[in-house]
Amino acid sequence: MTRMSKRLAEVARKVGVSEATVSRVLNDKPGVSDATRQAVLTALDVLGYERPTKLRGERARLVGLVLPELTNPIFPALAEIVGGGLTQNGYTPLLCTQNAGGITESDYVDLLLQQQVSGVIFLGGNYSQRGAAHEHYERLRRVKLPTVFVNARIDELPFATVSTDDSAAAEQAVIHLHQLGHRRIGLLLGPADHVPSQRKLAAARRVLHRLGAPLTDELLVRGLYSLESGQAGATRLMAAGATAIVCASDLLALGAVRAARRSGRSVPGDLSVVGFDDSALMSCTEPPLTTVRQPIESMGRTVIELLLAQIQGGAEAGDELLFEPELVLRASTAPLSV
Repeated sequence: MTRMSKRLAEVARKVGVSEATVSRVLNDKPGVSDATRQAVLTALDVLGYERPTKLRGERARLVGLVLPELTNPIFPALAEIVGGGLTQNGYTPLLCTQNAGGITESDYVDLLLQQQVSGVIFLGGNYSQRGAAHEHYERLRRVKLPTVFVNARIDELPFATVSTDDSAAAEQAVIHLHQLGHRRIGLLLGPADHVPSQRKLAAARRVLHRLGAPLTDELLVRGLYSLESGQAGATRLMAAGATAIVCASDLLALGAVRAARRSGRSVPGDLSVVGFDDSALMSCTEPPLTTVRQPIESMGRTVIELLLAQIQGGAEAGDELLFEPELVLRASTAPLSV
């Protein structure tokens, strides 16, 4: 079976029509109802096949804005910045939020292709995990839909990407705690196949080795990006003798603070905690959280610029752009008490 025959058969099965009907649509021949014609074109998009040039038409001024969740405050903050930038440039954002057991990223890609959106922005997702499903990104690539990722991606996905420099973030946090006298510094990170966590881990190992306080296995805990996971992970790290913890998100850090209190310890008297993101209200927690700030304003502006450049045909999907984080010192870290 030739590549064209395979495509005809696959689209025909998807729509429930004959291959001859699909062929008539692809060759822009008469004798096909408008509803069937649109169903065939939509099936092409959903299956990741590029439309014939004369059938592409004008895309809607809609942009899919895909979020992995809303419970982590960094994602709504990013969505507000990016969504506002899209609106200012005449595009309407379509908010697509994933829920456990609900609509998947792949489902959203299908829906967005059906809507003939002008582009898609992912504020987090499967592209950051090596073991996750990635087939739906190939559909976007094949139809050449302008796409931008926020947060580090696996190398095999050649999409424009905007990220905070995770290595620099880990270095800043570890050096800060070491300067305060801490030598048993624990790491509370995301899953093992999560690229940002891999980068943080590699940088922390390198710095701690250089400082003469190598990271041991018991001082590394992985988990989900949630308050509960932070509490459970910090409990394990404190049992291993950690006097300070570097966390991969502010939610994990707040969970670590709660774990310390429930074990009768104080923060920062008995345990120093560093978060990551500097999401909303971290200056209002008790104690106010020392964290590594992501520059989401400048990142959001760059995301819009990259997407518009692709939509206007002036740029191809490019390399990953890294933004420098900033360590924000507050009251959750202090010198090691002896």
